[in-house]
Amino acid sequence: MGSAFIVEMARTPVGRRGGSLAELHPLDVASDLLAALVRRSGIDPEAVDDVIMGLTDQLGPQAGDTARLAWLAAGLPQRVPGVTIDRQCGSSQQAVHFAAQAVMSGTQDVVIAGGVQLMSVVPINIAWRAGAELRHPDPFSTSKRWQHAFGNQEISQFKSAEMIAQKWEISREEMERLALESHRRALAAIDAGRFVSQIEPVGEFAQDEGPRRDSTMERMAKLKPLLEGGRVTAATSSQISDAASAVLVCSEDAIKKHGLKPLARIHTMTVLGDDPIFMLTAPIPATQHALKRSGLRTSDIDLYEVNEAFASVVIAWQRELGVDWDRINVNGGAMSLGHPIGASGTRIMVDLITEMRRRGARYGLQTMCEGGGQANVTILEKM
Repeated sequence: MGSAFIVEMARTPVGRRGGSLAELHPLDVASDLLAALVRRSGIDPEAVDDVIMGLTDQLGPQAGDTARLAWLAAGLPQRVPGVTIDRQCGSSQQAVHFAAQAVMSGTQDVVIAGGVQLMSVVPINIAWRAGAELRHPDPFSTSKRWQHAFGNQEISQFKSAEMIAQKWEISREEMERLALESHRRALAAIDAGRFVSQIEPVGEFAQDEGPRRDSTMERMAKLKPLLEGGRVTAATSSQISDAASAVLVCSEDAIKKHGLKPLARIHTMTVLGDDPIFMLTAPIPATQHALKRSGLRTSDIDLYEVNEAFASVVIAWQRELGVDWDRINVNGGAMSLGHPIGASGTRIMVDLITEMRRRGARYGLQTMCEGGGQANVTILEKM
């Protein structure tokens, strides 16, 4: 089996809810980024075999197979197909996995993988709310099969984050300390210009809007919990955000043919399921599974990205894996930089590869919790 390499990457700045990307059409943001990725790489767009993009809440301006429509809207060749996928928060990371699998199998040589999500334009879970007038308004409440398997208990990421905090005995203060550190690290990265090379500006918008310079423990302590009597607050949760991100995945033959330079090799890819009620715990067994398949140990991995969906998710993962904090989310995460769901997987990947190359790190691992109790894990090797 062949290898799959990432040869180019780009992302937009991440906009806050109601921020700099909030008035734009998702197709326009995605198409501009795809065009920029092609331009940056120098690849002949006719050589692209497929475009795979992650996107949740495929409704209204995000409906109709955005990957295909964005490619066409960018004025790129009509012969190139596109497909839009939904593995919840891991959608664009899964897009990379599908792209790499196509390349490694020899069925394709050049695939763009990425994601887009404008949560200001299409609110999170709006597809569920749009089902209120239907006979079956959501995936769970009227499914006899689901209720037979799991009962009629609430399925909620907020409840899941609270359950994790309780099971691992994570205090509110510990979560707030991690959130504050996320903002500190993100701002340090911004001030040092570490994101500049990876960001493709959208007009004059060229810097992530999420990190807050006025965050303090005192301010966070005043916030109400998301659930009555709970510990999780907005400060210890990922931000609702807008962004697009993408990478170019190529075979070794395509690299030689088109004169490209690989940035990283996709070393290992796995996806694993866990308890759908706890929902957000899957990164723990998924990481253990990926390390076992790769033959690597935690100490072999130089940098980790564990998506900061909630502080409790990352803290529980760290306790179980025993990884030092100075190797986890070194430039901040979703609590500070934001979580544009469909785009987060490749946004994190772009950040991870950039930092690996800056530090001369050999291996990086990224994982993220996903709806349904799932988690993707990708291990990258710097070239």
